Amino acid sequence: MSIDKPGILSDRKKQIFEKGVDSFELKCEKVSTAGSVSQRACAFCGSRVVLYPIVDALHLVHGAIGCAAYTWDIRGSLSSGPQLHRTSFCTDLREKEVIYGGETKLREALYILIQEHKPSAAFVYITCIAGIIGDDVTAVCKEVQKNTDIPVIPVQSEGFKGTKKDGYKAACESLMRLIGLGEGPSIPLSINILGDFNIAGEIWVIKKYFEQMGVTIVATLTGDSRVDQIKNAHRAQLNVVQCAGSMKYLGKMMQDKFNIPFVNASFFGIEDTAKSLYDVADFFNDNAIKNRTKSLISTEIALIRPLLGEIKAKCNGKNAALYVGGAFKAISLVKALRHIGIKTVLAGTQTGNAQDYEVLKNVCDNGTVIVDDSNPVELSRYLIEKDVNLFIGGVKERPLAYKLGIGFCDHNHERKICLAGFEGMVNFAKEVCASLTSPVWKFVNWRKKTHHEA
Repeated sequence: MSIDKPGILSDRKKQIFEKGVDSFELKCEKVSTAGSVSQRACAFCGSRVVLYPIVDALHLVHGAIGCAAYTWDIRGSLSSGPQLHRTSFCTDLREKEVIYGGETKLREALYILIQEHKPSAAFVYITCIAGIIGDDVTAVCKEVQKNTDIPVIPVQSEGFKGTKKDGYKAACESLMRLIGLGEGPSIPLSINILGDFNIAGEIWVIKKYFEQMGVTIVATLTGDSRVDQIKNAHRAQLNVVQCAGSMKYLGKMMQDKFNIPFVNASFFGIEDTAKSLYDVADFFNDNAIKNRTKSLISTEIALIRPLLGEIKAKCNGKNAALYVGGAFKAISLVKALRHIGIKTVLAGTQTGNAQDYEVLKNVCDNGTVIVDDSNPVELSRYLIEKDVNLFIGGVKERPLAYKLGIGFCDHNHERKICLAGFEGMVNFAKEVCASLTSPVWKFVNWRKKTHHEA
């Protein structure tokens, strides 16, 4: 494909790949190009989205109030019990603390909040300001932990450290300070689920499948999780890693420290949900589990197949674009869209690695444009150039779709609809169909002009 087009920065030419046209290796995992207006978030944001769903923990942002406001209730992570995680606490650092330090304010805030809310643990998020002025947050946390007898964990998440992916790593390192504190032997036929954050109750759907299979879930990291569950996560026999971008690092650390193997999984779409369940059953090599898994998958697919067939008849031949955080989601979405007759013509991620993009290339059709760490100008260009009917993304991508008169499907952490598992595939297909078949799109001027010229 020709990169010499207005709107495409020359430094990004190796981060845009068209299957069937280009042959170079897509560049990724690099610092965002200056002037690109990347859709990525900062390291602090990455740490918050991973740790926030721990529902019985105190989450205290040590920084400016804007950081706490930006990440308040950042995921639609539901809880089956405590709701403490939904309150955003902040030390509200100002000019005085920048000059004299904020350790005293942090110490006082921790004692007051722990006494009032009685959390099972406390996470203290170190933001840019705290990092720049040099507050010894670790020392304060150590002192408060000693005096309150609960884990008080500093999260090294200064925003300037890097991207959202660096925040994921900081969150995983913080979780490792809890894992292993529990006592007891290994639990037979047991797993941890890593990288599901219970958006719209999705972890409950996944847990239901494993319960029907006869597999015990020790801990969910971190959707609807409890501190005590995390402390005992080392007692599981297998880690099932869904969001590899955020949790594969934790899976590797647990493998090194506790000798717990991990498998990659995705519970989006029929294909990947079924494969993930079969992979777990194969790991335990238990005939009863295998038989129950086969029966479960056959039953669930038989229930949803007729409706998906009806939706495919309405959506067949449409073009979709997707730009999401993690590559596992992008790969699963390409397959899920194909099930209902939709071709993916643009696919991109914020945090994909070289291996992820090779898999994505293999599942996409010739002519599909694959982008890493894209920006609004590039996305807008290809949405029009590829005659996209549906854009799948998150809160930052929604305005692009609406401004261009393109149907939009929210597949990010703000959504309120469960999209995981077999029932999630039905919800996804319904939402896609409703958006695509809306009569409003016939009034979009650029699309009418493009079709007239064609």
